[in-house]
This record gives sequence, C-alpha cells and structure tokens, in this order.
Amino acid sequence: MAHTVNSVVIGAPYGKVFELSNDIDRWKEFFNEYTESEVLERQGNKLLFKLTHQNGNSWKSYRLLFPEDKFAYASRVDPMFPFEYMKIMWLYRDIPSGVEMTWIQDFKMDKNAKYNDEQVEGLINKHSQENLKRFKEIIEKEANG
Repeated sequence: MAHTVNSVVIGAPYGKVFELSNDIDRWKEFFNEYTESEVLERQGNKLLFKLTHQNGNSWKSYRLLFPEDKFAYASRVDPMFPFEYMKIMWLYRDIPSGVEMTWIQDFKMDKNAKYNDEQVEGLINKHSQENLKRFKEIIEKEANG
C-alpha cells in the first residue's frame, strides 16, 4: 500500500474553501492535469463524477461531502486500472491564518501497471503540491478579490 499526505493553508473562510474545492465541474481549472471534470450524478452528499486526464484516460469516482465535519472522502470506481484501489480523503482545519487543507491518498498499483507504488507516490506528491498551490491561488483570489 502507498500513502501520501500533502497540505496547504488557504487564506479564506472555511465555507468558501470547502465549496470551491469540491466544485468538481471546475476541477479542470484547479488541477493542471485534467482536461475534463464532470459531475454525472448527485444523491444527497454523494457525487458520482468523471475525470479526464491530459493523456486521454478517463475514469469515474465517487465523492462523499461532509462539510459539517470538515472532510470529503473519495474512491475511484471505474476503471480501477492502473490501481488496485485508490482512496482519497480531504481534511479541512481552521487555523488563525485561514484553512489548512490536507489531501491524504491511500492506493495500491495494479501488478500490471507501468509504475509501482513508490514511483506513483513520488508523482502524486509532486502533482499534489503543484495543484494545492493552484487551489490556494484560485480560492484566495475568488474569496478575497
């Protein structure tokens, strides 16, 4: 099993940070590697959505939103490959300078995947840090601007 943890502090109110960071239809703006992001279905706090990577691969995931408890949980569902599983939790914590948003990912690569767990951990850490900076810039500009 592989595990990553990455955080950023966003200088904006919690409600705005949670709302904007979970606006999946805008994720192609927030994430530098997605060309499409689309919510397919909403049922209460559960969203089924589709993401398309810049390499052309698409997949569906679900996301559970718990704004009152300051977290969101997601899991990739179809297709699973190149993962055996991919679980993601986003935690939000109020601090004096804003909101600390932390992304935690637990996953295992499929044995037939091009990259192993350790290689993908490195890629996810790199992309998470880049994308967290984008989230910070966009949300702060929108919330305070």
